[in-house]
Amino acid sequence: MRFAFPFRFRAGPSLCAVAALLLLAPLSVAPSRAQSGGQADQHAALSSGAKAEAAKPDAAKPATIEADATNQQQPGVAAKALDKMKQVAKSASDIFHRVPCHQPTGVPNSTGSLPHVAAKLAAGKPVVIIAFGSSSTQGYGSSSPEFTYPNRLAAQLRRQYPSADITVINRGKGGEDAPEMMKRLQTEVIDMHPDMVIWQVGTNAVLRNLDPVETAKQVEDGVARIQADGADLVLVDPQYSPRVTERPESARGMVKLLGRIAALRHVGIFPRFEVMRDWHEKQAIPIDDFVIADGLHMNDWGYACFAQLLGDDIIRSVGAIKIGVNVPSDVRTYRPM
Repeated sequence: MRFAFPFRFRAGPSLCAVAALLLLAPLSVAPSRAQSGGQADQHAALSSGAKAEAAKPDAAKPATIEADATNQQQPGVAAKALDKMKQVAKSASDIFHRVPCHQPTGVPNSTGSLPHVAAKLAAGKPVVIIAFGSSSTQGYGSSSPEFTYPNRLAAQLRRQYPSADITVINRGKGGEDAPEMMKRLQTEVIDMHPDMVIWQVGTNAVLRNLDPVETAKQVEDGVARIQADGADLVLVDPQYSPRVTERPESARGMVKLLGRIAALRHVGIFPRFEVMRDWHEKQAIPIDDFVIADGLHMNDWGYACFAQLLGDDIIRSVGAIKIGVNVPSDVRTYRPM
C-alpha cells in the first residue's frame, strides 16, 4: 500500500518554544519497529507513538527551576512558572503520538457536549466507553490491533488524563449493520452500563441495499435504549470511500438519515463521510493514502486521524465542564472543526 504524509508540518514560534522547553524536559520516545512492504512509510508515522503508549512510559518531567532571590521572596512566581512548563512539556509530548492530521475546515462538528463522560473525566472518576459498529470499528484494514480507532482513542485519552481509569471496549463485528447490531445491543452494550457509546452504523446498509425506512426505525430504537441507560451517544456515519461513493444516492441518503435521527433524539454525530471527503477534495489527499486496496476500509493513518478528531472533541467537552460550562445533554452544539 502506498503511503505518504498528507500534511507537511510547519514550524512556527510556538514549536520553537516547545523545542526550547524540550531541551529542559527531555522526552522518551520508543523507536519504530521495522516494517515490510508498502506499509513501511505508514508505520514510520505511527509505530513510535503506539509503542510508547503500549509501554506506558512515565510522563516527561521538566528540569527543576532554581528560584532566584526574587522568587524566594515570591514563591508563587516560581510555582506558576513550573506549572506552566509542565503543561507545555505535556503538550509537546503528545506531538510525538499524533499523526499529521489537520481538522477539516467548514465541516460541522456536532458531537455535542457529552456531559456525562466529560463530568466523570473532569472529576477523575473511572470511565467506560464502548465503540459499537461493524468492520471499521473492529479495525479491518489496520496493520495491528493497537492501530484500530478505539485503541488509538483510548491511548489519546489516557495521555490527556494519566490518572484516570479509562476503558474503551471494542464491540465491532465485520459485515453487520442495524439488524444484526440490535440483536447484541443489550448484552454487549447496555448491560455494560457505559458512560459513552460511539455507534458506527449505516455503511453496510448502503452496500447491502437495506431498506432505509427499516434502518431508521432500528437505529432510533437503539438510540432510545442507549439514552435510557444514561450514556452519552455519538453516531458515526459511513466512510467516504470508493465502495460507498459508487452508490451516491444511497450514501447521501444514509448520511441524511443518521443526521435526522441525531437531531431528533438530541445526540451527537461524527460526520465521518464529510470529514473524509474533505481530506480528498479540499486537502488533496489521494484516496489510497487513507483507504486500503479494497476501496472501503481505512488504513492506519485514516483510523488515527478519525480517532484524534473524536478524542479532541471529548477533551474540549471536558475542558468546558472544568470551567463551568455545563451544557445539558439535550442541547447539541455546532461549531466548525
